[in-house]
Amino acid sequence: MVKYFCCADLLKATWDQVCVAFWQRYPNPYSNHVLTEDIIFREVTPSNCLISRRLLTKTSRAPRWMERYLPKKMSSLAYIIEDSIVDPQKRTITTLTWNITHARLMSVEERCEYGINSENGSWTQIKREAWISTNVYGLSRPIQEFGLARFKTSITKTMKGFEYVMAKMQGEMPSRTLAETATERARETALAAKEKAKGLASHAQKKQYV
Repeated sequence: MVKYFCCADLLKATWDQVCVAFWQRYPNPYSNHVLTEDIIFREVTPSNCLISRRLLTKTSRAPRWMERYLPKKMSSLAYIIEDSIVDPQKRTITTLTWNITHARLMSVEERCEYGINSENGSWTQIKREAWISTNVYGLSRPIQEFGLARFKTSITKTMKGFEYVMAKMQGEMPSRTLAETATERARETALAAKEKAKGLASHAQKKQYV
């Protein structure tokens, strides 16, 4: 059984500004859980669309009630694939993101579309969809509820991160300074581990955007 979630957000910035900020959104004070980001491949289609695949390394801590059901040496790192299409003609950015680690425990697929707001051409609207599933028998409901709660929290951080990055782009003083909470040792560990994940990301099945 898959849990579905949908919501809409609004950024009071032009699509062009959001497009630039999209590629500069890490690091920011609200994304300290994102340790690394790497471009796996990138190409421009004959219709002038930019297609990219990125591999993100994030920290991922399960709640205490769930830890008793997990392997003791289960990694606290999660590898995320982000596929994106930037269409300058339609003026849309479409992304599809999913985890390639711990997927049997919980799989989260997110689809976002950034486009020009229909009521104000100077603003950008975001349609966000998510599908949360698990293969853990007997615990599917609490795991999905946990996944949905964490996903909603991440949306708030994502929007605040966007606002922070765009404020910097416009030369404004962000409301809070960049806090480096991840230790250098954690980052070095992530850098070493992500090399294995790159192979998985390169061969992962491409997702459909329609």
